[in-house]
Amino acid sequence: MDTGNNTGEESGERPIFSAVITPHRSLGRTGFIVLMTVFGAASFVSGVIFARIGAWPIFGFFGLDVVLVFLAFRTNYRRANAYERVVVRYEEIEVVRVDHRGNRQEWRINPLWAQIESESVEEFGMTRLMLVARGSRLNVAIHLGPEEKASFATALTAAVNEAKRGPTRNVFAS
Repeated sequence: MDTGNNTGEESGERPIFSAVITPHRSLGRTGFIVLMTVFGAASFVSGVIFARIGAWPIFGFFGLDVVLVFLAFRTNYRRANAYERVVVRYEEIEVVRVDHRGNRQEWRINPLWAQIESESVEEFGMTRLMLVARGSRLNVAIHLGPEEKASFATALTAAVNEAKRGPTRNVFAS
């Protein structure tokens, strides 16, 4: 999650709040290479042992396991291209969601109508965070875990409340 104020300045006004949320990936490239090397070597050694005792078809199944694990990780890493951007300005709240295929959805909400609602489970924490405006609900921060979602909700609520107050301009500045 990036909470820098560097995105969404198309309107010319600096945003009050800006966050880009991406899916969490716990295994980096180096870890993936190490995992696949160890898993591949273990499968190869096990396959050779089975082949030597006469169960040679098992060797192919061990190779199939390595291929399936590789494909599962590849799919997982492709889905990491998804992101969600939430920008709060005085005149609007903009939510842009891009899936792993590049399909883009955009929502624009007037901050004066916006409310923030959440759903929580006692044992788990915050499960859903929603922007509500004029009877419609939009789930936001869908890629975050419960603790991160609660922190995001606090920051988003503060930004929406700031937007509702409006810009403060000092007309008596010298």
